[in-house]
Amino acid sequence: MKLYCMSDIHGCLGEFEEALSLVAEHLEEDDVRLILLGDYIHGGADNRGVLDKVMALQHRYGTDKVVALMGNHEKFVLQGDSDIDHLIKTIWQNDNGGDDDGEDDKYIRWMENLPLYYTEGNTIFVHAGIDEEAGDLWEWVTGDEIFTGKYPAETGQIEGLEMKVVAGHVGTAEISGDLSYHDIYYDGASHYYIDGTVLKSGRIPVLKVDTETDQYYRVTEGGDWPILPYEEEN
Repeated sequence: MKLYCMSDIHGCLGEFEEALSLVAEHLEEDDVRLILLGDYIHGGADNRGVLDKVMALQHRYGTDKVVALMGNHEKFVLQGDSDIDHLIKTIWQNDNGGDDDGEDDKYIRWMENLPLYYTEGNTIFVHAGIDEEAGDLWEWVTGDEIFTGKYPAETGQIEGLEMKVVAGHVGTAEISGDLSYHDIYYDGASHYYIDGTVLKSGRIPVLKVDTETDQYYRVTEGGDWPILPYEEEN
């Protein structure tokens, strides 16, 4: 199985479509899936455009082939702290139940059914992270707030778990300590982080996971390139 992964789109439809152009031709293949790691809204200019695009992809290919996970920004909406366009709702919106007159109900229903994580082969896909102290019991121990909002990002070998974690949520500039770095971060052990901080970088990194060979690649217009640990690449 070959899995193409993106995260933290944050309402940036043009950048999302550019990233999708790198994988679109492969979606017709039987052994390919697209995994989206959450945070589809808040920040860019076209929140509904991004949601419509994801929902259209799922309608065309099915939710088994296009897997969309829950991010903390979708969680904010479901908790009533945010709406589709506003990360922080105004007093007027809280008093009046929002400002969309029910037009966003389809998006809310869609968000309510987003899974918190997905596994395939040797890889756990999640928006923010898992309870790493639980080892191979992570699936039963990790709470929703960790799946969608774990902070800070952890690096290094996960003891008692022979799997890799692919996550977004925390920008790779922060994880690497290099404010100019907005690419895929691999710690050389158990973690791949793929939030390229699109609002600053203007791009959404694409990670490819080949579950048959347990290999991880950076997808670019020039081809797919094996990902080395950040310290070796930089």
